[in-house]
Amino acid sequence: MNELMPREKLLRFGASALTDEELLAIFLRTGIKGCPVMQLSHEVLTHFGSLRGLIRAEQQAFCAVKGLGITQFIQLQACTEMTKRYLSQTLEIADEFTDPQAVRMYLQTELENKEREVFVVLFLDNRHRLIKKEEMFLGTINSAAVYPREIIKTALCYNAAAVILAHNHPSGEAQPSQSDKLITDKIKQAAEIVEVRVLDHFIIGKGCYFSFCENGWI
Repeated sequence: MNELMPREKLLRFGASALTDEELLAIFLRTGIKGCPVMQLSHEVLTHFGSLRGLIRAEQQAFCAVKGLGITQFIQLQACTEMTKRYLSQTLEIADEFTDPQAVRMYLQTELENKEREVFVVLFLDNRHRLIKKEEMFLGTINSAAVYPREIIKTALCYNAAAVILAHNHPSGEAQPSQSDKLITDKIKQAAEIVEVRVLDHFIIGKGCYFSFCENGWI
């Protein structure tokens, strides 16, 4: 009966009402000999530290945990990829970018696990609908050379009216550096000349983010 409780709770109150352990228990479906599914879920989350730790685990580390195996690894990777594609497709068909949280979640799923710094630009039309997402610049482990001229050239090519900037910090910290502030100002100044608005600049860390807009920097 206990094994069905998370499922019943989901049907009655919705998935958001479930704890991490309950969500994982539904994913695992069954426990193992001498270990009911809720106990197994607790032990798995304790081992990896969090759902995020579990999802990011490499195959060998994942499958080494008692109660997990290659089938669960494949299923979890497929679920994670479906979530990424759902967020991406939701933004692509949205009438306009009215939900900054959805944009941030999309950018986090895209960027937070990158081992190198990637600078992404979302090009939007005059109703703030997504025209195109471009990975404009790739960097080393901790830096990327960013050229405002290339961003403006691409914005004009797409006839974009606004842009959202984003890049990741492979170190895991989302706090902006002085160079992050400077390059944002340069891009904003260059964009204003051609009447393109810079709506935000997101810095994506490991499980954290920084929004220039939310902090009044744009």
